[in-house]
Amino acid sequence: MSSGFDPIIHPLNRLQICALLAPIDEMEFSLIREELQVSDSVLSKQLRYLEEAGYIQPRKANQGGRQRTWLSLTKTGRKAFAGHVRALQEVAEQADLLGN
Repeated sequence: MSSGFDPIIHPLNRLQICALLAPIDEMEFSLIREELQVSDSVLSKQLRYLEEAGYIQPRKANQGGRQRTWLSLTKTGRKAFAGHVRALQEVAEQADLLGN
């Protein structure tokens, strides 16, 4: 297996979170929750894993009288996600070679 494979990112919800955040600067918690179609608690748990690994950075601010949380991938998170995607591509290429 490629050295870029990242077991922190690999679970589906975390992979999807990174994929959502990769092309943008930041995204609001509720939008990520809606995109993944998960509960607040499920999303919070997955974000905690990513934050503890240093892959995401939360930013809290008041908006419209309510506290909102925005999330962004850190430089470390972007690098880890890119490496993980490359590792998945290598696995897919190997599988394709075996099928031909």
